[in-house]
Amino acid sequence: MSGNEGRLLDATTLRAWCATALDALGRAREEIDSINVYPVADGDTGTNLYLTTEAAFRAVEAVFEAYQEDADAASAPALKGVARAMAHGALVGARGNSGTILAQLLRGAAEVLVGASSEAVDGVVLAAALRRAAEAAYEAVAHPVEGTVLTVASAAAGACPAAEADCRVVARAAYDAARDALERTPAQLAALGRAGVVDAGGRGFVAVLAALVAALGGEPFAGGPAARPERWQPRHPEPPRGGGSGDGDVARPGDAGGDAASGEGVARGGDVARGGSGDVACQDTGEGEWDGSGPGYEVIYLLDAEDDAVARLRARLDALGESLVVVGGDGLWHVHVHVDDAGAAVEAGIEAGRPHRVRITHFASDAARPAPASGERVPRAIVAVVPGEGLAELYAEAGAATVPARPGELPGSGELVDAVRRAHAHEVVLLPNDADLHHTAAAAARDARHLGVRVAVIPTRSAVQGVAALAVHEAERRFDEDVVAMTSAAGATRYAELAVAEHRSWTSVGICQAGDVLGLIDGDVVVIGQDVAAIARTVLDRMLAAGGEMVTLVLGEECPTTLADELERHVRAHHLAVDTVVYAGGRDAALLLVGVE
Repeated sequence: MSGNEGRLLDATTLRAWCATALDALGRAREEIDSINVYPVADGDTGTNLYLTTEAAFRAVEAVFEAYQEDADAASAPALKGVARAMAHGALVGARGNSGTILAQLLRGAAEVLVGASSEAVDGVVLAAALRRAAEAAYEAVAHPVEGTVLTVASAAAGACPAAEADCRVVARAAYDAARDALERTPAQLAALGRAGVVDAGGRGFVAVLAALVAALGGEPFAGGPAARPERWQPRHPEPPRGGGSGDGDVARPGDAGGDAASGEGVARGGDVARGGSGDVACQDTGEGEWDGSGPGYEVIYLLDAEDDAVARLRARLDALGESLVVVGGDGLWHVHVHVDDAGAAVEAGIEAGRPHRVRITHFASDAARPAPASGERVPRAIVAVVPGEGLAELYAEAGAATVPARPGELPGSGELVDAVRRAHAHEVVLLPNDADLHHTAAAAARDARHLGVRVAVIPTRSAVQGVAALAVHEAERRFDEDVVAMTSAAGATRYAELAVAEHRSWTSVGICQAGDVLGLIDGDVVVIGQDVAAIARTVLDRMLAAGGEMVTLVLGEECPTTLADELERHVRAHHLAVDTVVYAGGRDAALLLVGVE
């Protein structure tokens, strides 16, 4: 709280708010997903809010890291810069309807903070920021509906005392009013009343306000309003669990464990239309709740466009569909709409400017899906997230169904559930192969129980750990025994990666410049340099210093062609009785992946 004991809000407090909000939403994510019934019951509101907040948090952290490299680490960056970063990060990383509205709430608050004349604002300014946040959210939604997060945000803003100078008092008043408003949402929106739940987006925003109170030192965060008020009964009983732990067994091997954010249900393949330089992702979520009464597709994209063009775009998209939310400004916009004609929604964006990061999700029921080619399920299948075409071929040869992961664009839980469904098996072992996918994989495993599939998640952090797990997989074993063996193999495999720094930043071994080659072991930077081969040798020697019998090398498309032979010679010359196996990672793979067993 920077020594002001929560009376004022400064850059450090804003940073703490983002971090605490991320923590709060991470804990509440599954609960919020479970009560998501409006506007579409696709079970991802908590996930979308988490990912949007994570994007805001990362943007804020980047400001602090850059500042500490160039200034006294004891001081903090300007409030204006941090507020701008928070708003921009949320805008660029917004997911789904709920995430898009949250991004606008944060942007509205940031507008006031950026305009403040001091580096630490009082409760009067904070109250104005919360009021502006609610106004901005209403402005972004084409047809506001009461009983949603808009109502909750408005109640919070209306409760802020206009003349109170203590930020803690203002934040607590907003939080208390938001909780009360949230409790009333089932009576305001019929869909919530029938389901016996409060509004999922509103529940998430209350968690964000609870985090603000905590960041200012006024308590909340840990607690939260009930998802299902006692006077409202759930619409469905808890689904039965299949196979003992059908909602997702999660194994935790030594250093292969860890949690991360879960993703939104979108895929990364299949172009529907292409505008500007953005990829179009289209996927059928199959959450089983859409009844065909509303638009069949959710379309989301970032848009580079002028204000006048966006005004015309709003009108066109409003005529095409519903749940229209357009947020942003200063040339960059985030567009969200539910439509039946996804192509027309993308074309409207192309006419307005340059759409990119286009994502299209199909709200289809399980009943509407075509039946699998084979009527009988196989006993067991492996589903793995794999970066790189070469690795995908390797995994496929080993009998695994693969889900592609492009750099900076990880698959969402809906895509993993779809892969589990396509595997058509009674039991599925899921290999996320990335620490940032562990929450996503857990969410997918939980959702798979509705399909009657038993899913075990082995929390692999790298594709080389997945290779080790696949090597010991035996479908004839009992499921639990197979999972234990694969988990043990993954946990016994240390992993490393060579990557190229995209910008100047601080690392645990010093400052790196854009273009530097980074050597990472188990996710931590251990060496920085310019020579790929020298960095690779250093990483190998450090890993093998602790012992090892097998080295796995996966070379990306950008890796020097002579590197594999050079590293194999190096291992033979300096590490006796250690075998080396080399694979081509291909396009979208890391520069170099290393596994040591």
